[in-house]
Amino acid sequence: MASNRTFTSPALSFELVARCSVTRARASILTLPHGTVNLPIFMPVATQASLKGLTPEQLEGTGCKLCLNNTYHLGLKPGQEVLDAVGGAHKLQGWNRNILTDSGGFQMVSLLKLANITEEGVRFLSPHDGSPMLLTPEHSMSLQNSIGSDIMMQLDDVLVTTSPDKARMREAMERSVRWLDRCIAAHKKPETQNLFCIIQGGLDLDMRRECCREMLARDTPGIAIGGLSGGEAKDDFCKVVATCTELLPDLKPRYVMGIGYPEDLVVSVALGADMFDCVWPTRTARFGNAVTKHGVLNMKREMFAADFGPIEEGCGCPCCRPVEEEGAMGITRAFVHHNAAKETAAAHLLTLHNVWYQLDLMRQAREAIIADQFPPFVKDFFGNLYSEKSSYPPWAVDALKGVGIDLLET
Repeated sequence: MASNRTFTSPALSFELVARCSVTRARASILTLPHGTVNLPIFMPVATQASLKGLTPEQLEGTGCKLCLNNTYHLGLKPGQEVLDAVGGAHKLQGWNRNILTDSGGFQMVSLLKLANITEEGVRFLSPHDGSPMLLTPEHSMSLQNSIGSDIMMQLDDVLVTTSPDKARMREAMERSVRWLDRCIAAHKKPETQNLFCIIQGGLDLDMRRECCREMLARDTPGIAIGGLSGGEAKDDFCKVVATCTELLPDLKPRYVMGIGYPEDLVVSVALGADMFDCVWPTRTARFGNAVTKHGVLNMKREMFAADFGPIEEGCGCPCCRPVEEEGAMGITRAFVHHNAAKETAAAHLLTLHNVWYQLDLMRQAREAIIADQFPPFVKDFFGNLYSEKSSYPPWAVDALKGVGIDLLET
């Protein structure tokens, strides 16, 4: 059921709040079983039902309303029996907000040496003990039903986008459509859990269009663009996102999987995408890196040893705000530097800061869209990130020009 601004299905409603008058950027409200989510949004990745280094309460404090769990890993450990016994992943991890689960399909790429793909499904060797595991569309749905995630992803046949094998790419795309049909048939809880389709087709834009048509005919509550962030050129990535969003319905959420660099987020929002996830901000924190509006700071560098300012001036995260403020820690760069090489505390603090940064970037983008000031927001974002316009990445300049923003105009 839909009005001209709202779409509803049994476990989801999507309200289009505002559009940018220049680009394809949109601001929306997504309502899921565990609460509302303002779009566009970045979703932190809690692979094993925990965000490394953060308690559920700390994650909630960042304003996060939707995070990811990994079906493949939770299926191995703690396993379906434990998930069923505890009543799902929300209870297991003490998280009363929304969860999105991937299908386990990405492990076809990341664990390819352990995987064999057939029409039946994917045979893995467990990285824990080497035991065989068969992940079929039906088993993926069963696991995700046990996890109880608010958004479930279909099992798709994932191939690295840079693969030169066109026949294999077409096979993967067509199989993903067939597997979606099997996922829909096997999904036991459509009243409380949403199944999203995943558009495949590599870098072949005609194949992506064909897959869009097939997937949209299945009418899932939301749509993902998959198979990217696999080493393809950023120009190609932008063309795929732009090609797909052009064909997708206005009143359903659009999720670009595996995207996390701030520039990628901002450009993808301009191209009409709503949802993004990536392990990068949390992983880079564990290497001692802080994500800021002026770029990534390596806090292990000696220049921060006696720097008693916050990680980022003006940041609203609990680490950076002055200690006098309620719930704030007033953490200094010197403290993070001192701990970055040898103590886990620094990784925890940087994770908190980086997740906040990503969520806040999307909050700012949303506010700019609602105020119809998105192009100036984009220009300010790139102006802060790069000291000279000549340093702007050509792929971003070209992609944004395609939706009406000229980053290089004076």
